[in-house]
Amino acid sequence: MFGLDKLLGMFSSDMAIDLGTANTLVYVKGRGVILSEPSVVAYHVKDGVKKVLAVGEDAKLMLGRTPGSIEAIRPMRDGVIADFDVAEEMIKHFIRKVHKRSTFSKPKIIVCVPHGATPVEKRAIRQSVLSAGARRAGLIAEPIAAAIGAGMPITDPTGNMVVDIGGGTTEVAVLSLGDIVYARSVRVGGDRMDEAIINYLRRQQNLLVGESTAERIKTSIGTARMPDDGRGSSMLIRGRDLLNGVPKETEISQAQVAEALAEPVQAICEAVMTALETTPPDLAADIVDRGVMLTGGGALLGDLDLALREQTGLAVSIADESLNCVALGTGKALEYEKQLRHAIDYDS
Repeated sequence: MFGLDKLLGMFSSDMAIDLGTANTLVYVKGRGVILSEPSVVAYHVKDGVKKVLAVGEDAKLMLGRTPGSIEAIRPMRDGVIADFDVAEEMIKHFIRKVHKRSTFSKPKIIVCVPHGATPVEKRAIRQSVLSAGARRAGLIAEPIAAAIGAGMPITDPTGNMVVDIGGGTTEVAVLSLGDIVYARSVRVGGDRMDEAIINYLRRQQNLLVGESTAERIKTSIGTARMPDDGRGSSMLIRGRDLLNGVPKETEISQAQVAEALAEPVQAICEAVMTALETTPPDLAADIVDRGVMLTGGGALLGDLDLALREQTGLAVSIADESLNCVALGTGKALEYEKQLRHAIDYDS
């Protein structure tokens, strides 16, 4: 009997989804984060009809390598849906993957959205989740989810500052008493860093590299500040020589990557400074005391905490599971829905 209950419970598991620009994470109530895959969909177009071929990891391998008949795209741009139909297919695929079968009783799903998302963008996300088979779709602001996931005491009457650096956006927020006092969403994130590396190599070395190569450079030797020795470690990269059109291998050093990333890193620092300037004085005093918490995949960029510390003079720490923070926080909102109901939006 217990086994049957458990089985039926698994069928209708409520979920929390971190629908990110770069990765989508799914948290199932009572089980934690059980899926983390790239937000990429590959489809085949025949007679004007799209047929999905691959989603997630398999589709990401196809990015920049597809023939004319196949397209691999990322349906999320800057934290919001750019391609409605493809996003819906992606959400459906991930829900099915978690449930291991296509027929199940409809779950309740909470999705996090960037603070700066417009009502139209929020409606698009809600509609996609409902069309993908949700019973109810709730939305939670990304900074709140990130702070909960990082274990910050956001329900206390003290100021907490969280900086969530995702693939498409960086959310800077000051939270107190379980809600947002100040938040700003800047469209700078991991994608903008990749673009900065591609543009730098094109300008400085006449070398054209793809997005996946740029991402590999960022994750391997990416750094937010100049190495102490003026060069740092280096790695070999391959791309196309723009002068004579042939493939070429060259070396790139950490100092060059720091130079390439100077602009997006500066934009993040400026967003944090603006937040500090507009924070009420009592909350600003709390932030001096508690420091700033970095979450999101972008927080893993080398020495970013040091770069922020130099600019702001505050203690800057990186969350333990920075990549999963938003998904964990959205999941906690699902588990403790009664206490956090003011932060979850089920209407509109």
